[in-house]
Amino acid sequence: MSTIEIYPEAKSGVTAVIVTYNPDLLVFADVVAAIFPQVQATIIIDNGSTVDVAGWITSLGKDNIQAICLQANRGIAAAQNAGIHLAQQQGCDFILLMDQDSVPDEDMVTKLLFAYRSIAKDNTKKIAAIGPMFKDSKSGHISKHVRFKRFSIGRVDCKPADLAVPVDFLIASGSLVETNVFASVGYMDEGLFIDHVDTEWILRARAKGYHAWGHCDAAMVHSLGESRLRIWFIRWRDIPIHKPFRYYYVFRNSLLIRRRDYACLEWKRVEMIRLGQLFMFMAMFHPNRIQVLRMMFLGVFHGMKGIDGPLPK
Repeated sequence: MSTIEIYPEAKSGVTAVIVTYNPDLLVFADVVAAIFPQVQATIIIDNGSTVDVAGWITSLGKDNIQAICLQANRGIAAAQNAGIHLAQQQGCDFILLMDQDSVPDEDMVTKLLFAYRSIAKDNTKKIAAIGPMFKDSKSGHISKHVRFKRFSIGRVDCKPADLAVPVDFLIASGSLVETNVFASVGYMDEGLFIDHVDTEWILRARAKGYHAWGHCDAAMVHSLGESRLRIWFIRWRDIPIHKPFRYYYVFRNSLLIRRRDYACLEWKRVEMIRLGQLFMFMAMFHPNRIQVLRMMFLGVFHGMKGIDGPLPK
């Protein structure tokens, strides 16, 4: 008997919140088609796109899909919060956070719910969120879940009997969160705008006794970076390449989070090493390295000054 047959109520009470910003409608159509059958309702929050996302959604003629268009790009955190608040007002039990280019497997939500309910039977475990594994959209490689090691991020292996494993980090896209968790942990930090929004929320949840879990079978196709660069540095590495402005937020937000008392020492140590590696790789290999270096240094400066919000123009 399949998991769907075991839990015929799987999509009941789950609302997907998808944030868009100038989406590729061909890719986004795959996202909507994949997620719509798995959830009870879908809320799309558009961050001031020039693409008519609301009109495109209306043209689909599907019930239980709402499109809310913000007047400007307010950042991923503000858009997620808008969707979360609306989903809560409509009385859902779970919220599934999604990006515009992440395509879930057809049984992803069912598997996440199955594992969540299994873990929740132990009343001593407070669950922040549970998320899937990720298939890289270009290579097809499936990423393992991660935990903090002393000086690096370690990959977590699932044993044959494991439904899910404890993790120290989850990408927001694909994360399933029980609605009442936000009352205890709080909402997404809008000052971060983009990058590390999910990191900050998981660290805050962890400080309040909630833990993140990674599913051992549920999967989703997800793109990391606008492109990938394969290089040899001690070993072969596939490095995601982002637009230069993104490195401003990565460096600034890392420093902003580091100043907070709930950021655990393990993350602080590993993140500083990761930033050093990122600086080195991008300085050597990014096709727009001068712009990237300027963005990194500006991010460090603003992070040290405590400046948040969108990148100043």
